Amino acid sequence: MAEKRDYYDVLGVDRNADKKTIKKAYRKLAMKYHPDVNKEEGAEDKFKELSEAYGVLSDDEKRARYDKYGHAGMDGFTQEDIFNNINFEDIFSGFGGSNGGFGSIFDLFGFGGGSNTQSGRGADIGQTVELTLEEVATGVSKDINVTHKKTCPKCNGSRAEPGSSVNTCSNCNGTGQVRQVQNTPLGQFATVSPCPQCKGEGQIIEHPCTECHGTGLKQTTNKLSINIPAGVETGTRLRVAGEGDDGIKGAPSGDLYVTIKVKKHDLFKRDGRNLYYELPISYVQACLGDKVDVPTIDGEVSLKIPAGTQSESTFKIKGEGIKDINWSGKGNLYVKVHVVVPKKLSDKQKDILKDFADVSGEEISHVKQGFFDKVRETLNN
Repeated sequence: MAEKRDYYDVLGVDRNADKKTIKKAYRKLAMKYHPDVNKEEGAEDKFKELSEAYGVLSDDEKRARYDKYGHAGMDGFTQEDIFNNINFEDIFSGFGGSNGGFGSIFDLFGFGGGSNTQSGRGADIGQTVELTLEEVATGVSKDINVTHKKTCPKCNGSRAEPGSSVNTCSNCNGTGQVRQVQNTPLGQFATVSPCPQCKGEGQIIEHPCTECHGTGLKQTTNKLSINIPAGVETGTRLRVAGEGDDGIKGAPSGDLYVTIKVKKHDLFKRDGRNLYYELPISYVQACLGDKVDVPTIDGEVSLKIPAGTQSESTFKIKGEGIKDINWSGKGNLYVKVHVVVPKKLSDKQKDILKDFADVSGEEISHVKQGFFDKVRETLNN
């Protein structure tokens, strides 16, 4: 199987291209490669590739995932998930004229033009989960309460009161859909919408179920255990298949999307897989050097402070950061030292520092005391 090309390369746009530029590029190339226009071998595959690239890059959420994780970020998305945000009618509007014998553009992808566009698939739902940085570092299993709509136990999803009659809708002949076709230079663009008479049911229910009020679904809350991998960040979305709302008439359930929020840590700041820690050291430690214990996300390590270390110096401790969500390696811990100058010194400490200055050849200018300084000194004594 051929390796997928970069979506930006497929459309011939820069990675910073805005939506208008992306749409323009897709529109131009799609008109060139639509198989009803271009009869060359491979034109249909090229058109599908262009449409897939546009489907991802024209959607803010999908584009963000692709920019961060590449094609791996699209795992879990079906072809219909990728294409469902493309408004073909809008993209190719303004090109008037007859259909030229083109077939429906939706038929190329095997969905969208048939009854499965309104198949009754359950709605996706979302929930936010807060994690500590320690949980992010190791990965964690979390129990969460999920509120979603599940098949009504009384009517078993039929929406009708048990024992009552259900009639086929005469307007849509039971399909639940009304289909309209618009002719464009690139073919027939089909628009499928729910039947206004039965509201997409395909059936007329005389007596709706009293338990679910004729919806076929009843809201319920369940406890769900989800496994969160190490390395997630605030904003990471995890898909839990089938844990959204149930579909109707046996249609697939929607999905649960868990959005991660990482709590602020008392000691560390995080940037991707790297951690940053600020360590105060004394003037003596900076001058003479020392070996100190430094906290990490899962313990302590020893750090050597070389003699003559300057304030704001940064030391790297390899492998003591956060695991990367896409590979097995870990980031680093960066320790920035701050030399703390004592605010008060004893007379002995002052004398030692003066001797140090004399030995070093430093000249210290003594500030003459003012009246209030003398009063303050007298009161302190």
